Amino acid sequence: MFLTSLKPHDELNLTPMHRTPVQWQWRNYIEVWHSAPIASYLKSSLIISISATLLVLAVATPAAYYVARNRFRGRGLFLLLVLATQMFSPTALIIGIFREVDLFGGLDSYLALIVFNAGFNLAFSIWLLSGFFASIPVEIEEAALIDGCSRIKALSRITLPLALPGIVTAVIFTFVSAWNEFVIALTIMSSVDKKPIPVGITGFIGQYDVAWEFLFSATIIAIIPVVILFISIEKYLVGGLTSGSVK
Repeated sequence: MFLTSLKPHDELNLTPMHRTPVQWQWRNYIEVWHSAPIASYLKSSLIISISATLLVLAVATPAAYYVARNRFRGRGLFLLLVLATQMFSPTALIIGIFREVDLFGGLDSYLALIVFNAGFNLAFSIWLLSGFFASIPVEIEEAALIDGCSRIKALSRITLPLALPGIVTAVIFTFVSAWNEFVIALTIMSSVDKKPIPVGITGFIGQYDVAWEFLFSATIIAIIPVVILFISIEKYLVGGLTSGSVK
């Protein structure tokens, strides 16, 4: 993909095609910004992905904590139903999604995409985080309560830091899923400046020709934020944070 992004358009039609560019055309990465509103696409994707991720964390964290710490009737069935919602594909529900968004006047709005991206990733995050919270010994929280901490303070200062690997995993899963979402964004968004980058870069695919050099250049640009995210939080993925925490 990177090598193709550096080829001139005429070189893409050579037979046989060369694996590496004969003429390295680095200006493709400059011209792609003038050929399409890449900055607007990135802005929309960041707004949608970050907002959906924060919404998922705000809802999934207390829900998963309650499920992990309370043995109520139907708990197993609840977790099973939560996980079963992952079997529903947005593609299969797209007609109902469009009618619902249209009913509430949410077409061509960030809010609709944020809510639906959060909804489709919420179930897995609850299921994932509940397992992490359940793996943290309850004795740690009981010791904090005895020392004078409230339930909220024990959760924020002790349990959440110990569950950080699970929270980071939920963040990665939700962010990447929202960043890559295509079908709902293609259906709901119509304004060019509001389209996320997975939808926006399809503009390089024409009826009779495909601007592969720009398509791949834009795709390389699109994966940079995800790579930066992984690099910045990779250290939190290391397990064993609870080692030695129980006296």
